[in-house]
Amino acid sequence: MAEKSFKYVIVGGGVAAGYAAREFAKQGVNPGELAIISKEAVAPYERPALSKAYLFPEGFARLPGFHCCVGGGGERLLPEWYKEKGIELILSTEIVKADLAAKTLLSAAGEIFKYHILIIATGSSVIKLTDFGVQGADSKYISYLRDIDDADKLIEAIKAKKNGKCVIVGGGYIGLELGAVMKMNNFDVSMVYPEPWCMPRLFTADIASFYEGYYANKGIEIIKGTVAVGFTADANGEVKEVKLKDGRVLEADIVVVGVGGRPLTTLFKGQVEEEKGGIKTDAFFKTSVPDVYAVGDVATFPLKLFGEMRRVEHVDHARKSAEQAVKAIKGGEDGKPIDEYDYLPYFYSRSFDLSWQFYGDNVGETVLFGDNNPTSPKPKFGSYWVKDGKVVGAFLEGGNPEENKAIAKIAKLQPPVESLEKLKDEGLTFACKM
Repeated sequence: MAEKSFKYVIVGGGVAAGYAAREFAKQGVNPGELAIISKEAVAPYERPALSKAYLFPEGFARLPGFHCCVGGGGERLLPEWYKEKGIELILSTEIVKADLAAKTLLSAAGEIFKYHILIIATGSSVIKLTDFGVQGADSKYISYLRDIDDADKLIEAIKAKKNGKCVIVGGGYIGLELGAVMKMNNFDVSMVYPEPWCMPRLFTADIASFYEGYYANKGIEIIKGTVAVGFTADANGEVKEVKLKDGRVLEADIVVVGVGGRPLTTLFKGQVEEEKGGIKTDAFFKTSVPDVYAVGDVATFPLKLFGEMRRVEHVDHARKSAEQAVKAIKGGEDGKPIDEYDYLPYFYSRSFDLSWQFYGDNVGETVLFGDNNPTSPKPKFGSYWVKDGKVVGAFLEGGNPEENKAIAKIAKLQPPVESLEKLKDEGLTFACKM
C-alpha cells in the first residue's frame, strides 16, 4: 500500500479547507508540508454558490469562478495556486478509516496518509429520504444539493423537464433558495414542509409570513403542516407524483429535497470527545486529542458571546474557524499567543430580489419593525430579539451595507432597551445610531 507523510493534513475539501490553506500560506508553510484530502474531484469552492447563481437560468456561475476564497472577498485559489504554494491537493479520495492514536488515515483505495497535525474539516452530509425507507425515494429526478455533482444533476433535470412541475420538500435554507431558483427557471413550484412556518429555527411567525406571502405572490404554492411520505414513478423510473401525509398527491417532474444535514463525524467516533452532535473543541479548535483540530460544521466550540457550547452550520463560521485553527497551530509552533475565538453568529440568504442578514441569537422577546408587506415594491423590515432587557439578536431584510453593519454591531454590543414599544418605534434607527 502506498504511504505518504505530511506535517499537516486537512481532511475534507470544502470551504473550511480552502480558507485554512490560505491561512497556512499567509502564516508560512514549506512545500510538501500540507495536504488537503478531499472526496470531491475539484479544489475547494464556495458552497453557497450552488443554491444560488449556479442554477440561475442566465448569468450562472461556474468553476473556476467561485473557488475559495472569493466568497470572503479574497483571491481565487485555483488548483495552480496550491501547486505554487507547495500544498498537495489529493482529490477524489475518500478517507474510510482514521486512527488518531497512530496519526494515520486510510483511503478507500488503500492509501495510507500519516500526519503530525490533523484538521478535521469534513463538514456535513445531506439527510436523504432513502435513509428512512420512504417509498419511491430512489426515483430519478429526486434531487439533493450538497456538492457540484448534485448541482450538475439538478441542471440536467432542469433541462430534461423544461417548464415542468417541481416540488420542494423542506422549508429551510435550501428549500427557500431552491424554491426561488426553480421558479426563475420557469417551473411550476410547490413547497411542502411540516412546520407551521418556513425557517422555524431562525424566523419568527411574523418574519416567515412575509416570505411565504412573497413566494405566494410569485406563484409558488406553500403547503405547510404535512410531509412527503412516498413517491410514484413512471415506466422510466422518473418521479411523477409526491404523496403527502395528509392524503394529497402532487404532480412532479422534479423533486428537490432539503430536510437538513448531519455533521460527518463517523470516522472519529469513540476517539474524540463529542458534544451537541459535534466534536468538542476549545476556543482554538483543539479537540480532546493532541494535535487534532476540528473546524466548521463538525465543531462544537465555546461561543464566548453567550457563554455556552455551540455547533454552527454556516459558511461564515466555516471560514473563520478554519483561520482560527491555523493561527492557533502556527502560534503554538512560534510561541506566539493568539486571541480566543470570539464569534458573532451570522446567517444570510438571497432569493429573488430579497436579501436578509441576521446576527446574534434568536432568543427572548421579539420586536418587528419596518415595512413587511410582501406586495411592497421595496420591502425593508427587521426584528430585534430582546433577552434580560438587552438586544441579543437582529435581523434585517433589504438592508444596505451600512445598515447591515449596524445590526451586526448592536448584536455584538447587546445594548440595554428601555421598552419594547420604544424599540419598535425607533426600528432601524436604534441600530444605526449606535
